[in-house]
Parts: sequence; structure tokens; C-alpha cells
Amino acid sequence: MIVRLAVALGALLDLALARFVPDVGPGTFFRLAAATIVVLLPGGLVAEALGRRSASATLAWALAVLTGALALTFALGRSLTFTLVVLALVSLGALVLGRRGARPRRVAGSALVFGTGVLLGIALWQVAGNVGGDGLFHLARVRKLAAFDELSLGAVNEFADGGLHPGYAFPLWHGFLALVARLSGLDPETVMLHEASVLAPLALLVAYEAGAALFRSAWLGGAVAAAQGALIALAPGHGGAYVSLAQPGTASRQLLVPASLALVFACLRGSSLGLLASAGAAGLVLTLVHPTYALFLAVPLAGMVVVRALVDPREALRGALGLAAFLLPTGAVLVWLLPVVRETVSHTPAGDELARALRTYGSELDVLRDGVYRLAPELLSRSGSVAVAGLLLVPLAALAARRSWSAYVLGGSLAVLALTLVPALFERLSDAVSLSQSRRLAGFLPFAFAFVGGAAVLARIIGVLVLPLALAAGIALQVAEPGDFLPRIVEGGGPALAAWIAAFGGAVALVAAVMPLRRLELERRDALPFLAALLFVAPVGVHAARTWSPSEARPPSPLTPGLLAALREQVPERAVVFSDLETSYRLAAAAPVYVAAAPPAHVADNERNRPYERRDDVIRYLRTGDLGIPRRYGAGWLVVDRARRSPSPALRPLYSDGRYALYRL
Repeated sequence: MIVRLAVALGALLDLALARFVPDVGPGTFFRLAAATIVVLLPGGLVAEALGRRSASATLAWALAVLTGALALTFALGRSLTFTLVVLALVSLGALVLGRRGARPRRVAGSALVFGTGVLLGIALWQVAGNVGGDGLFHLARVRKLAAFDELSLGAVNEFADGGLHPGYAFPLWHGFLALVARLSGLDPETVMLHEASVLAPLALLVAYEAGAALFRSAWLGGAVAAAQGALIALAPGHGGAYVSLAQPGTASRQLLVPASLALVFACLRGSSLGLLASAGAAGLVLTLVHPTYALFLAVPLAGMVVVRALVDPREALRGALGLAAFLLPTGAVLVWLLPVVRETVSHTPAGDELARALRTYGSELDVLRDGVYRLAPELLSRSGSVAVAGLLLVPLAALAARRSWSAYVLGGSLAVLALTLVPALFERLSDAVSLSQSRRLAGFLPFAFAFVGGAAVLARIIGVLVLPLALAAGIALQVAEPGDFLPRIVEGGGPALAAWIAAFGGAVALVAAVMPLRRLELERRDALPFLAALLFVAPVGVHAARTWSPSEARPPSPLTPGLLAALREQVPERAVVFSDLETSYRLAAAAPVYVAAAPPAHVADNERNRPYERRDDVIRYLRTGDLGIPRRYGAGWLVVDRARRSPSPALRPLYSDGRYALYRL
């Protein structure tokens, strides 16, 4: 208890010191890091009280505790100050009631992986660029949570009279970021922009823990972390998806998914109540942060359990217990979300909505006959050399059939490939979760694990020759298949053949793996496959170094400093501001206000939100200048963007510059 108390007091002292550091450059990083550690602290204390000491368990429990604290806050209509009090009480309880004795050990090598992540985080700071795209949607919610004194589930919506978003009905990750902003004293936009630099070490660490748990080797865990980092952060250029680690979609995929995997994989060795509870906490928070991703993660995990049952029923039972612990809270959250989902148009879409979705995502689909469609195999291999290599190496898992990782690679890959490449299955999945979401199942193929497993098998077969082979293959694939990372497939995607080799080769390998003959375990779990993985991804690193600059896809905000100052000083919190769609979208992110309309692509399509009707009303106002339109939405404020030829009312502006004018209605 004394050690844990010292750790807690040290974290609070660091935060207190950080608040005296100027919020520029390294000072901002110090503030963000100190605040993030304090928000994660209750999770670490609870995890240790249950006998778990890992980044994965800490993250899962930190967000699980925050879930309860936010639920109380929303139920009582209180502010984040109340949330912090609840977190403090939980931390105190974990300290007092926690288990006595020596602290559990972390996975060997964790400090080295964390240090590598710190270096990556520093590099990410240089390419953060600007908040844009979906980031503005999330920033608007974070800003409201940080500012409002009376919070509720509906308080963070973009519209004062709007409905809940089915993907973010419970703003758990937004609450996490808002607490970081509150504790650090930084503007939420700064948190949204640079929190990725603080989360990058955590992302590498949970990937490392997942790999070490599945392969039962710290060396191969390091290889998984390297492959995952190359696949997600380096191959796309400009920092890849790691730049967006502060956004719920990326955080769930790169933080919560590998953390969940690490905890479920740990159950394969043997389950304790603390471990099963931790797996359940991971399922709870992943479902709240991004509901469909919890379902998608269950697909390869279920495939693993099925294949493992054919080889080692005892271990399969332990895996099934871990998966059940993960899915139990997932099911509870999905039942709670069901009424919200049923109100959404994209859920079981009608003909017009389906036609719109097919037009929007048509480049990512193979539309066959009579409207039958499936995911394009090119989408599965579009993420560059690591993804292509992972697909090609899937069949090699049969040569280590007695190992747990073989079951995950074969069972997980085939389960995902079946749901995406078989039209009947993919169409039903799309009806259930929307085409916008179903196409994302491709990202849950175990690329990194298949890649590392293949390297381990080849290292056993050809020994040190795997090193020059890995380097040559890495160079060749990086040149031939660097990846297609544009929002839609416009450069051909990846090689379709790689996906089909994984599908049909994996099916043959699965049959061979479960045959009641002498099952093989050809693999090496020492430094050799780790070095091979590093040599393979080295060309990806060279490519990343050449493109390490802020992405032009996120241009600076056109909102002028004067308008922002007027908006924050003269417009009260919770006010409704009317403007054109693009300006409204940015206004909601810039100040804790509501808007009357936003681009439909960023709005949940339900009866209360009516995004297309709102868009039509904005267009009608821009054409007629009828002030009755904004007043029908309860708007008390109007922002005119002269660059868009918006009509100026016959009112005196409270603020005006060369582009924008602010009016009170």
C-alpha cells in the first residue's frame, strides 16, 4: 500500500508542478502528460488491487471507473468537478482495500517499449497540424463537457433539440479528454490536437502486451508492437492514424482493442476473478467508446476459440471464459443502445438509404449481380507492405498448429474474411450495423499477428537466412505495394490476390491444422524473428521519414481570432448560433454553444436531428435571408460568412471583420 500511495502522491505532485509550467512547447507536453497520468491513476490502483499490473488493465479500469463517475454526474446533473471527486474516492478505496504484498510484475521489456513510444510521441508533435474532419465533431463534445456546470447525456449534442448519436451516446472518451483539459488547464482544442503524443507510448505498450500474451514471448511481443506501429503510424505517412489517437475511433482501435486482446489472451493461460473482471471492464469501455468495434473484435476472438477447441479443448475453454467476460458487458451496453440505434436511418436501411450508401462507398465494394455486394478484396490489403505480408503468411500458421497464436491467426482471419467476402454474410452485417461501419471489419484482420507468426515459423525453418529474406521482402513490398490510404480506393487499393491467398490458403491450412495427426509447432520465440520483423519494417520507416510532415487534409480553421474572441466573450454557453453548414460545424468546436445545422455526414440521421431537413433550411435562409428560419430553431445569434455570400440582416453587428460578422437576433 505504501508504494501505491507514493505513486499516487507523486502523480498529483507532478500535476501540481505542471500547472506552473508555461503552456507552450514542452510545457504543454508536460501538462498533458501529468493530467493524463492522473486521470489514469484510479484505473491503475483498481487494477493492482485486483492483482493486475499492466497498461492494458490500467486503461480498461481507468475508463470503467470513469464510466461510473460520469454516469453519476449525468444522473445528478453535476459538472466534471463532481466527477473528479468520485474518481478520488474510488482511488482512495482502491488504496485502502487493495491486496497487500509485493506488487505484480509487468511484462519484461515494458519500459523499453514505453521509451520507444515516448520518442514516437515527440515525433508526432511535429506533424499534429490542425484539428479537422471528424475531430471537430469530437472537439465540440469535449468542449461542452469541460465547460457546462450541469451535464447530461443530451447536453453534449450539436443541437439543443437533437437526439443521441448511436456511436457516442455515452461520451466516455470525450469525458476522458475533457478531464485532461480541466486538470491540465489547457484549451480542449490543444488537448484534441496534441494528446496523441501522450497516448502514443500507451498504444505501443498495449500492442506489446497483446503480442507477448498471445505468443508467450517478450521478443515476439516487441515484433507485434513494431508491426502495428509500422502498419498504422508509419505506412500512411504524416504520422498515419496515430496523429488522431485523441479521437474515439482511433483510440478504440489502437488503444482499447489491443488492450482487450491482451486481457483475453491472458485468460488462455488461466483465469482469475481479477483477470476476468478486467476483461469485462475492457469490453464495457470499448463498447461505450465505439460499439461496433466491440462486436468486430469478437469475430476473430470467436474464430480463435472455435479453432482452439479442435486442437486443445482445455485452453479453448479458458479462452471462451475470457471472451464471455468480454462480451457480457458488451451485450448489456448494446441492449441499452438499442432504442437509439433503431431511431437511426442507416440501421436496416430502406431502398433510398441503401442506394446512397452504395454510391458513397462503392469504390470499396464489389457489386456483383442484382445489387448483390461484398467488400472489395483490394480493401483488405490496401494498408501497405505489413498488411500484404500478413495476408500472405496466414497459411504458415498451420505449421505451429499447437500454439494459441495459430488458432487466432487462422480462426480470426477466416472469420473476418468470410464475413467480408461472402456477399450474403456481408449484406446481413451491413444491415445490422450500417454499410459505413461494416466495411471497417476489414481492419480487424490480425495482420500484425499473422506477420509475426509467419516470421517466427520462417525463422525456425531457415534460421538466420530469414534476416536477409525479411529485408529484401520489405524493400520489394514497400516499392510494389506502399498502400492506398486515401479516403476512398482511387489508386487500386492493395493486391486482391493477397486476400484470396489468405482466404483459400488459410482454409486449407485450417484443415491441416486440425487433422488428428502429429500437429506441428515450428516456430522460434527468441530474438531472431524480432530482428526479422524490424528489418522488414525498416523500409516503411524510411518512407515515413520522407513524409513526416503535417497532412494537408486538415487545413487551418478559417475562423478569425476576432470572431473566436467575440464568440467566447459575448455569446453565452448553451446559446444556439445559426450559420451556414461549414461555419456552424466549426463554431460548435470553437465554443460551448449549440448550432442549428451541420454537414449531414457528421450528424446522426434520426427523427430529432433531421440533418437533411436542417441543411435544406440553411440553404433556404442563404437564398432568402428570412430570419424566421433561424428563430424557429431557437437561435439567438447569427454568424455571417461573407466569403460564402451569406445574406447580411438589417441588424447592427456585435462584431465584424473582413470575413465574418456576429449578430444578435
